[in-house]
Amino acid sequence: MQLFIAITPYQILTKEDLNHYIEISEHIDLLLIRTPMNHQNLFATIDYLITHGFPKNKIMLHTHTSLVATFDLKYVHFKENDAKAFLFKKQHPDISVSMSTHNIETVTKAQKNNLDFVFFGHVFESSSKQGAKPRSLEEIKNVLSIDIPIFAIGGIDEHTIQKLPKGFQGVCTISFFRNAGNSAIKSLRKEWDSYV
Repeated sequence: MQLFIAITPYQILTKEDLNHYIEISEHIDLLLIRTPMNHQNLFATIDYLITHGFPKNKIMLHTHTSLVATFDLKYVHFKENDAKAFLFKKQHPDISVSMSTHNIETVTKAQKNNLDFVFFGHVFESSSKQGAKPRSLEEIKNVLSIDIPIFAIGGIDEHTIQKLPKGFQGVCTISFFRNAGNSAIKSLRKEWDSYV
């Protein structure tokens, strides 16, 4: 099971961005490419990553199912309550399908529709969700009782991971993995090892 999922910021990705993810690829388990780029530019982005040494088996796309097939990728992620996720999983049981979730109802729906895992959050204050209150400890505990692997998202770094309620299968971050070098990620993994 994947432990550390890096998520690209929702923007046009530059070669500098891609080279950073290539550089840290050994220390992350998946890279979720979530970007407003068109099909052609996204194709070029994936091709660049693969030809420059980023492991194909660590690439996850956000909703671009046609490119999942084109590159024979094994992971695709969908936004909360996107019915296409459930249909895609039914049609492609060999592909790992995940979904963003923010409440127990969506987590339960994902589990009942045989999705492979979910992101749940945000669990801490996050620059991506400025001003929005994190999920309560009660919400988190209730969600963690559902029988599906759940990954924490939102405000996670080497300090907050120590406060993460027990039961998550891994973590996803945008900011931390975007800004961290290999040594910082190793520190996060060390903190994760003491978490589990």
